[in-house]
Amino acid sequence: MLVQIVFRPQAEGEALEVRHWYESRSSGLGEQFIEALEGLIERIAETPLAFPRIHGETRRAVLRRFPYAIYFRVAVDTVVVLAVHGRQHPSNWRSRS
Repeated sequence: MLVQIVFRPQAEGEALEVRHWYESRSSGLGEQFIEALEGLIERIAETPLAFPRIHGETRRAVLRRFPYAIYFRVAVDTVVVLAVHGRQHPSNWRSRS
């Protein structure tokens, strides 16, 4: 199953903010974060139901190299990304359903 990925504006903003933060720490690290994020998005698009539910219908996919996760919901042929959030405060995205 290959589905369309749609980012909520807040989630897109979070991804860009994290990219800038990593890039400010080390040249090229922000791009590596985005590449890791895009790779995980591809996996989600291929098999969205393979990721665990963590709150109601919201699922989480965890980045391996960076301490961030993608929180999303699955519709019929679309995945809606609610947040790209650090694993330390996962409750901050719950109001975005």
